[in-house]
Amino acid sequence: QGQLVESGGGLVQSGGSLRLSCVASGRFWVFMAWYRQAPGKQREWVASIISGGTSKYSDSVRDRFVISRDNAKNTIYLQMNKLNLEDTAVYYCSAGMNWDADEFWGRGTQVTVSS
Repeated sequence: QGQLVESGGGLVQSGGSLRLSCVASGRFWVFMAWYRQAPGKQREWVASIISGGTSKYSDSVRDRFVISRDNAKNTIYLQMNKLNLEDTAVYYCSAGMNWDADEFWGRGTQVTVSS
């Protein structure tokens, strides 16, 4: 079976940056994505990327976050800039057969933004 393993979460000050990584194993996914879930809130889609590199972003992170992909390493990244308190959440890596990429999930990595 395939696996998705996130890393790179941690504590960062407001206005700072953080980069998340997700390594996929077991199979190649055409569509991959990042989701996040804050305490007491529903899981929210953040960004998606196709194997060719085309990407899409949610309005809440557009112009601040950048999703990228290294197919040779079967890894996707999420560069998060200008972080604010509302970005605090568990960030999940996901994969699938369409832009939602919601068929397979990683276990998540915690991102906490402090003031």
